[in-house]
Amino acid sequence: MRVTLKLATSLDGRIATASGESRWITGDAARQEAHRLRAIHAAVLVGVETVIADDPELTVRLAGYVGGQPTRVVLDSRLRIPPDAKLVAGARRVPTIVISTRNSNKRLTDAGVEVLTVAEMDGRVDPRAALEALETMLPIATVMIEGGGQVAASFLSLGLIDAVEWFRAPIALGEEGRPSIGAFVLKDLAAAPRLRRVSVEALGDDLWERYERA
Repeated sequence: MRVTLKLATSLDGRIATASGESRWITGDAARQEAHRLRAIHAAVLVGVETVIADDPELTVRLAGYVGGQPTRVVLDSRLRIPPDAKLVAGARRVPTIVISTRNSNKRLTDAGVEVLTVAEMDGRVDPRAALEALETMLPIATVMIEGGGQVAASFLSLGLIDAVEWFRAPIALGEEGRPSIGAFVLKDLAAAPRLRRVSVEALGDDLWERYERA
């Protein structure tokens, strides 16, 4: 399975202000390209904190688009996804999977959400187990991670990211802004995840930087 990390950040790598405001950091052209990226991935994945904060639809919304929608996947170790979230409300229209460390929840399955139970790692969903569960259940070959920072950190630290699509806006949100990549511990520099930049493109005032695993 090929895993892509999509980031939409400020110049200093923040995805939201300290209060959580994030709409919109990047411009319209960058957001259009992000929707095109969704369209070519079989699944899009976020953590439950992103669902609680932003209530995203995670669908392809492009003028004239008639293709299929990616499967929406949420990592939610404690099944905290709100019952009125757009992902839950639209689960019968667009396939939606919640991956948890807890057993299935009837309110979710009644709404059409598929709940997968996997092993935990440090109190959270184990990223490797999550990918294995998706591969076993569905013919998913490509997954794009869209948030949040701790999800990005967990996949990066385990070497599970194959590519990065980074949309970077020319604004600064400062140290108190929410980081695009959360905390993980490195014992030495040699252990840092390494990427190779393959292209840089201007999208209005924003930059679109593309990376592949080195």
